[in-house]
Amino acid sequence: MSTTQPLPLDGVTVVAVEQAVAAPFATRQLADLGARVIKIERPDGGDFARGYDTAAHGLASHFVWCNRGKESVAIDLKDPRGLDLVRRLVADADVFVQNLAQGAAARLGLDAATLCAAHPRLVAVDISGYGAGGPYAHKRAYDMLVQCEAGLVSVTGTPEQPVKAGVPAADIAAAMYAFSGVLAALLRRAATGRGGPVEISMLDSLAEWMGHPLHHGMHGGTTPARTGLAHAVIAPYDAYRTADGEQLLLSVQNDREWRRLAEQVLERPGLADDPDFATNTARTANRGRTDAVVGDALAGLTGKEALARLDAAGIACARLNTVADVAAHPQLAARDRWREVESPVGPLRALLPPITLPGGAQTPMGAVPALGEHTGATLRALGMTDEQTAALRRDGVISDSALSGGPDQS
Repeated sequence: MSTTQPLPLDGVTVVAVEQAVAAPFATRQLADLGARVIKIERPDGGDFARGYDTAAHGLASHFVWCNRGKESVAIDLKDPRGLDLVRRLVADADVFVQNLAQGAAARLGLDAATLCAAHPRLVAVDISGYGAGGPYAHKRAYDMLVQCEAGLVSVTGTPEQPVKAGVPAADIAAAMYAFSGVLAALLRRAATGRGGPVEISMLDSLAEWMGHPLHHGMHGGTTPARTGLAHAVIAPYDAYRTADGEQLLLSVQNDREWRRLAEQVLERPGLADDPDFATNTARTANRGRTDAVVGDALAGLTGKEALARLDAAGIACARLNTVADVAAHPQLAARDRWREVESPVGPLRALLPPITLPGGAQTPMGAVPALGEHTGATLRALGMTDEQTAALRRDGVISDSALSGGPDQS
């Protein structure tokens, strides 16, 4: 008898009119927890993230990351017949998510307020760049632009050069608040019988993530300076190069740790009580000298030797890994975090989601769908005949061709 536990969202159906990253990453989290996610795409190319690159063996890396485990249904929403099909799908769904350009969903009658008024049990999510109201409501809101508007770029980089985050931080922030918003709304529905609209904006989400520098600036009067890998108010906290060219990041969080670093790693115990270094305030005020002392000591050690000393002394440290290093990280391998997911171009490596469920529940890690791969099966489930779907296909209202060019055979 199997001991595998059901997934938390088994039996939940999600319909998503989504593109790019914010909504697709949110709904992928729902798929990872067992929800059936029906992804509505344009027949003429689908989610435009499909075309960002071809790095994943011919598929786009963003799309592979955000869309495994979903069903792709290609429908033209501009055609009334296509819009009617989506409305029929929504009528049977538990959750609807959209991140169309501001105002587009409302023009189609697919905004959260309209759908929840028609379907009181539905949880409907509107994801936008800047929210439904206010002077920025209709501004374009690509991830980099929102990083700038939210101030993230102003505190990221070196003193000379601000930089954006290397991952789409605004998209990810909005996605994770949409994900948690859906879970909260489903819990409310379980208690009250009613779903309701959920609104998420990328700016709101990333502004929340600006908590430390935002509060430091508002209440302290000064914005934390850009310090590269260093920390604005803690020293030593930076990357230091070893004798064999490796870069190690270390962080001393309190004066007890500084004493251990001085005695066991730097082998200069006198620095523990030196008034220029004994407190974090002094070390930060003398940051240049502090970094020089640490840098000189590590420069005489190999990376392996330095890590051994730092770990033995209980000092927080890390290698400055590359993307390739992460793909081969021993901790991820030891914890069996990698799986293979199917795709139109064959199996692809993918990480298990960070939420590890109790009781043996297995994350499905479903396939990355081809464009329109599930159109035929989904429309047949709605009661449409082969003649009806053939007419819609002929008129370009739907597409059920996989990337291989073959028709849907499900």
